Amino acid sequence: MKIYTLHSKQNLPISMEEAWDFLSDPKNLKVITPEYMGFKTLSGDDRAMFAGQIIQYIVTPVMGIPMKWVTEITHVKDNSYFVDEQRFGPYALWHHKHFLKEIPGGVEMEDIVDYKIPMGLLGQLVHPILVAPKLKEIFDFRQKKLIELFGEFKG
Repeated sequence: MKIYTLHSKQNLPISMEEAWDFLSDPKNLKVITPEYMGFKTLSGDDRAMFAGQIIQYIVTPVMGIPMKWVTEITHVKDNSYFVDEQRFGPYALWHHKHFLKEIPGGVEMEDIVDYKIPMGLLGQLVHPILVAPKLKEIFDFRQKKLIELFGEFKG
């Protein structure tokens, strides 16, 4: 069983409150997801994030095939971190930790995603060709979009 980890850090020139307000609003996930992915929230985005929250999405990550994705927000500490875990979707495991830390001149955002691809050895073979590049592309898009929204950190 191979578990992969994606790690991303970004500094933004905004306050902790601004960062938290944006990132803890489930409706903003659509804003930071590439448009071609056809991301649409079906339910669970009608209130601020809380532990136990179930959010249902439709996403079209590959070849225009829509896929349902259900996540649960399992842990929340205001202005510090939250964790989302896939309950139903394309991965055998998806555990995404979002950390926020105040730094001089802004906020450091850190994402750590531990994930497992289904289909055993076939999934492991497909990972470096399809999955890893797609995840990198999505997180690169998010970083660019957050700079567009909040400005570039000059630190």
